[in-house]
Amino acid sequence: MRTLPTSVSNTISAPALTAGASELLLDFIRQHPRLLVLTGAGISTDSGIPDYRDARGEWKQKQPVQHQAFMTQAEVRQRYWARSLPGWPVIRDAQPNPAHFYMADLERKGYVQQVVTQNVDRLHQKAGSDQVTDLHGRSDQVVCMNCDYRVDRDIVQQRAAHMNPEFAHIKAAAAPDGDAQLEMDFSAFQVPHCPCCNGILKPDVVFFGDNVPKQRVETSLAALQASDALLVIGSSLMVYSGFRFCKRAAEWGIPIATLTLGRTRADGLSQLQLNAPIRETLDQVCEALD
Repeated sequence: MRTLPTSVSNTISAPALTAGASELLLDFIRQHPRLLVLTGAGISTDSGIPDYRDARGEWKQKQPVQHQAFMTQAEVRQRYWARSLPGWPVIRDAQPNPAHFYMADLERKGYVQQVVTQNVDRLHQKAGSDQVTDLHGRSDQVVCMNCDYRVDRDIVQQRAAHMNPEFAHIKAAAAPDGDAQLEMDFSAFQVPHCPCCNGILKPDVVFFGDNVPKQRVETSLAALQASDALLVIGSSLMVYSGFRFCKRAAEWGIPIATLTLGRTRADGLSQLQLNAPIRETLDQVCEALD
């Protein structure tokens, strides 16, 4: 078991103290130069993708679609695919922001051994990171839940728009992960089905209430065990699929640092808690490491 630092909590809470946060994070990285980085929605908000929770870890709006409801209720699928017509383009067209490029830069420098992301936007890959595990899947692909037919999301979106011209041009504010802030009567919406078996089509993502594939979890935990420390960026860790990495790190004596605006579920487990802007903090860290 690794020996943890004598100080069990270094907390910085004011965004104005970005310089102090970057110094603490820089020291953490230099002490633990092989990191597993776990990222959440907060790293993608500068790319125009909304996040789920506020600084207290509370839902900003209604909870997202639940897996069981999507699989068993036709009206839930109608609502999901109708709202995705205005919502999905926000994810599809999003571009990496500087924080994503900083992660790729830290990987090239040898500091980041693996990125495990809770996001489904693929922005880490677009920014040039190679060692990335999409813990919750990827929203740009759709899979049949019956025959495993797989297709690009854009093709399904185009089919849905063609089948529902009255919905095709509706505008709505974006919500997390390709959803939209839209409430109306969805009962007339025609949901596209699998062209091979007429089965249920679902984005290849882990909906709330579903389980992350076991092999994906085991591979990520093996990468954590081989790392010097765990760095969490932009996640409240309120979902267990992410929090489990902090629990295991604590059990294995692996130091934990968090960089996010607001509280996290792992505040009692981490050795370094940085309540500071992500992009600005990483900018100063990467500049110093250069």
